[in-house]
Amino acid sequence: MKRILVANRGEIAVRVIRACRDMGIEAVAVYSDCDRGARHVRLADAAVHVGGNAPAESYLRIDRIVDAARQTSADGVHPGYGFLAENEDFAAACRDAGLTFIGPTPDAIALMGSKTAARQAAMQAGVPVVPGTEEPLGADIPEATIAGIADRIGYPVMLKAVAGGGGKGMRLVAAAAELSSATRAARSEAQAAFGDPAIYLERRITRPRHIEVQLLGDTHGTVLPFVERECSIQRRHQKVIEETPSPVIDRELRLRMASDAAAIARSVGYTNAGTIEFLLDEDGHYYFLEMNTRLQVEHPITEMVTGIDLVQWQIRIARGERLTVDSEAAIAPRGHAIECRIYAEDADAGFMPSPGRIAALRVPGGPGIRDDSGAEAGGEVPIFYDPLISKLVAWGADRPQTIARMRRALGEYDVVGIKTSIPFFRWMLQQPDFAEARFHTAYLDEILRTRAGEPFTSADDERTDAAVIAAAVQHVLRQNPLNPLNPLNPLNPMNPGNPWKAAARAEGLRG
Repeated sequence: MKRILVANRGEIAVRVIRACRDMGIEAVAVYSDCDRGARHVRLADAAVHVGGNAPAESYLRIDRIVDAARQTSADGVHPGYGFLAENEDFAAACRDAGLTFIGPTPDAIALMGSKTAARQAAMQAGVPVVPGTEEPLGADIPEATIAGIADRIGYPVMLKAVAGGGGKGMRLVAAAAELSSATRAARSEAQAAFGDPAIYLERRITRPRHIEVQLLGDTHGTVLPFVERECSIQRRHQKVIEETPSPVIDRELRLRMASDAAAIARSVGYTNAGTIEFLLDEDGHYYFLEMNTRLQVEHPITEMVTGIDLVQWQIRIARGERLTVDSEAAIAPRGHAIECRIYAEDADAGFMPSPGRIAALRVPGGPGIRDDSGAEAGGEVPIFYDPLISKLVAWGADRPQTIARMRRALGEYDVVGIKTSIPFFRWMLQQPDFAEARFHTAYLDEILRTRAGEPFTSADDERTDAAVIAAAVQHVLRQNPLNPLNPLNPLNPMNPGNPWKAAARAEGLRG
């Protein structure tokens, strides 16, 4: 491949474009109306406008994205994550247009994208699954039938969208009296989010951990599992902090989970990048949860502890190369890594989205710090898309050092003009439960309820914002050639070319 179209936006588009640049491959960006001046557009070698601000008018338009690839003579398409990344119709459209889709086959996406079909695949591979339904429960299935199924599984149960992900179309039902309203809500949300109201039921496992295994599979039959990621710090089923390796998993359990994850992928002929997700109960038993048929948001932490560029390997696999990654390097972590997902959200207002223009931005750096971002000073965070603006990653020789580095980086990170979740992360990284790895998937929601609206933003945060704004204003003023503070302005007293200073020097020489 010589030219790849990146069918996405924001930080993941920037990440893929950079991987292309490192490999000597040209990158093509696509953009909506409000993303015309976005960072990913300016980094690309070419860019094509694909429609209006709403995703349905732009980033979800398969026809326009395929046309953009044709217009720019791209020979490959990378979907990133979100939008069309797990859409089998998009993968098929790329294939039919003679484009290389940098991801799994349309059949694999369709199979593993169905939560019930994925459960069946896991069982056929001999991997334990959470007790639940094996067939989709469509809109034609009466609520009385669903009630009978829930009784057999046993409460509490989880209702989940068959075509879902990201916590959408998901409801926890603690007792039979809640089932009817929860069923209607889950179906409605599933229909709105995925165009499919079908749901399925799973028994609720109490206080589980969410553990996932990254995979790469080539087209020659090799499937390689990586060291697990711990993703239990979640708010309303959405991951907010991830780390690798898990602080509660030893090498024996790591190898068993990795082996089972690879077995599932092999059983369906899976290729390219994917992730098998498990629930780990308090007794150390794990169960298959689902498969994500794409690159994960949290892939940087795996890269940090393995030294392996997953995006580059996605491209190499898509062009037919054999996996040459050392299996021990993939499964044995070097050090520890943590990722905080920085969102344009007001944590003090219930994590409400906070779109708007970024007036000033100070990004942390130093040893072990990586910031994957599509944001920049003067840039706009639109209201139309997911408000993720950055993935802040810290690496250290061990977990305590990594936590210390993340705390330092969060202290250095300033975004002015919009609210972000940075104050929340500063608070979260100070919690003893986090430092001692005493958490589960419901932990964060539980402790947030105990705060009862107590703000995360401190007076120190507000003073820091004011200082950053002042520095930004000073910087802008100094860039203005007409500003007396600009060193290049001839009227600046510090400028040797200042006529008054020159006259004074001349007068002194004459004296």
